Amino acid sequence: MSSLSLTQQQRLLTKLSPAQIQVIKMLELPTYELQQRINEELQENPALEEGRDPEEVQEQRVEEGNFEDEEYENPLQSDEFDYDEYIDDDELPDYAGKQTNYADEGSSYNSTFAGGTTLMEHLKSQVYMTNMTKPQRHIAKWVLGNIDDDGFLRRSTEQLVDDIAFQEGLLVPDEEMAAIVKQIKDFDPPGVASADLQECLLKQLEVKPQTDSIILAKELLTRFFNEFSQHRYDKIMDILNIDEEQLKRAISEIIHLNQKPANAFTGNTYEGHSAMIIPDFYVEDHDGELVLSLNTGDIPDLHVSREYDKMLKDYADPKTKDQKEAAKFIRNKLDSANWFIEAIHQRNETLSRVMTAIVQEQKTFFLEGDDANIKPLKLQDIAELTGYDASTISRACNSKYVQTEFGIFPLKHFFSESMTNAEGSEVSNREIKQVLAEVIASEDKSNPLTDDKLVEVLAERGYKVARRTITKYREMLGIPIARNRQQFV
Repeated sequence: MSSLSLTQQQRLLTKLSPAQIQVIKMLELPTYELQQRINEELQENPALEEGRDPEEVQEQRVEEGNFEDEEYENPLQSDEFDYDEYIDDDELPDYAGKQTNYADEGSSYNSTFAGGTTLMEHLKSQVYMTNMTKPQRHIAKWVLGNIDDDGFLRRSTEQLVDDIAFQEGLLVPDEEMAAIVKQIKDFDPPGVASADLQECLLKQLEVKPQTDSIILAKELLTRFFNEFSQHRYDKIMDILNIDEEQLKRAISEIIHLNQKPANAFTGNTYEGHSAMIIPDFYVEDHDGELVLSLNTGDIPDLHVSREYDKMLKDYADPKTKDQKEAAKFIRNKLDSANWFIEAIHQRNETLSRVMTAIVQEQKTFFLEGDDANIKPLKLQDIAELTGYDASTISRACNSKYVQTEFGIFPLKHFFSESMTNAEGSEVSNREIKQVLAEVIASEDKSNPLTDDKLVEVLAERGYKVARRTITKYREMLGIPIARNRQQFV
């Protein structure tokens, strides 16, 4: 007979404070999203105000000898403002646990870009058509942010659960996350949020009228995806006992499907098809000296409301329940405003230090603009130079762009692994991939080079690369295997 017992266990857990979570979120935001996020916070938090602190401006004028005082009129001082009524009409939040949507519909920021509905806007509008609860909708919109440029969701349920716990401080059961992802996979366009190409194509076939060709196409993708991808059509016809005409009709259905669901949205600014990319940094060459600047063009100055600070002092010794609630509300809003401003300051400082290190390491490229001059560089290298963790460097570089005299580049453009060539010098994998692409482009298309042959050709050019590395780089370049590159005249 089993018995129950109580035991104590001591464990060391890492728990981020709301301020730390705020900094992490801010660091990940590119400039255009930061502008939107600031506008949202200004609307949500009356303790956060745009512009310079009026009292600090006045103090500066006094120091500079300009004693002209301009009257500042604060709406909170109006006789028409009833603070008790304001409290009653608003929900008293527990700020530490409050989650905020960073990209709600209806944002005026979309006017910055060319017209057209983005994939993200289209997907978020469908969240409200489901039977999800408000917390589940928040999770769903967060999941949508993990969809990549092609429209795929390549993060597993377990990874999403871990990520949202770290980034948002939310503990979501695996079953609930899986159910939310399942609903998202049924959104329009068909195939969006699929884990891979096979699932994407099958989703699109499922919504089509189920003709004989569609049913056969689904069987090809379900049972013979590898054979189909490798053009082993004879094997497929033998096993399924079908003729060439049946196979052609099924293949025709497949090749007319959309392999990248995001491509259906030509105005998709969020996923990288924007008509205008807003750079996060500028690097200019001033007579051989590189000058780096952080783009803060439309980002306003922010300060904490002096009136809210004074109101909190008025409620320093609350007596009644309403006064306690009022004091809690004001304190939460003031804390939120201070955390928000500090998070932006830390974001800008971190980004500047990271980008300064990148410019120092890739100085030759920023002076000459030749990709061949990009030296091998890893996230860990920048981490060691700046004193930050590699994960911080990754967040700082994610979705960020720099404008140079040679064009606008994503920061990930400046990172690459290294290897040693025949001369004993370190070269980046970017250079190897460039050579590989050139070799394949100039090959005899009637007799294309296999990966083994490519190893030999690159070795002759001084690049000793393993076959598996050639395969990896070829796939990264989107180049098919030799058999599928063969062309007959």
